[in-house]
Amino acid sequence: MPRSKRPKWNAEYKHHMNASGEKEQEPVRFSMRTFLAMLVLLIVIFPFIELMSYGVLVLSLLLTLVLLSALPAIGSRRSTLVWGIALAVPAVAGKWVNYFRPDLMPPEIFLVSAALFCGFVVLHLLRFVLIASRVSLDILCAAIANYMMLGLLWSFAYQLVAQIFPDSFSFVLGAAPRQVPTGFEAFYFSFATLMTVGYGDIIPASNVSRMLAITESVAGVFYVTILVARLVAIYSAEGEKER
Repeated sequence: MPRSKRPKWNAEYKHHMNASGEKEQEPVRFSMRTFLAMLVLLIVIFPFIELMSYGVLVLSLLLTLVLLSALPAIGSRRSTLVWGIALAVPAVAGKWVNYFRPDLMPPEIFLVSAALFCGFVVLHLLRFVLIASRVSLDILCAAIANYMMLGLLWSFAYQLVAQIFPDSFSFVLGAAPRQVPTGFEAFYFSFATLMTVGYGDIIPASNVSRMLAITESVAGVFYVTILVARLVAIYSAEGEKER
């Protein structure tokens, strides 16, 4: 009888020796690097998209690619992939329905779905990094991508709060006073808060937006702390094994 092949889904496997001298299989997620590349592309070209005549269309395409590229990065298990697709489909569909028929699909639907999907991705990437037995390029890519996903997650949350409570933000700079940030402004404020930079040009003015800013700052600090501690522990364990 022909031997059954083990499904690889979105990961290939390489062997390395564990502490007992036995071979282990470690997934090599080439899709993780693609996902990180899409996030970097989003950060780099986002400020220029809103200046384009078809900026909303380009942004919709780019966000779709980012969300869909996250699926193979986390979907090494069938159940994870199924849940990821179930969360990604409403986010992607909501974005495009809102683009073509904003009267049928309010932006809040997309923002809630996208935030839930980003939270799902963050949890699985964090688990992937924390349970790793050795530091590899895929682990480093996952750690960096997860940090960027935290910023993207909170940017959706800030936009959602601004849609529901229009007075949630105050802009110090600019000729005309306004309270609702654009997509890139929410993106910029999220990463500034995540890295605890705080330039002061955008100020959370409601209790909900302030709560989100606090939780994002705490999450960013604890993520970096836990990540560094985990990587140091892995390197130390590898050094002891080689002795």
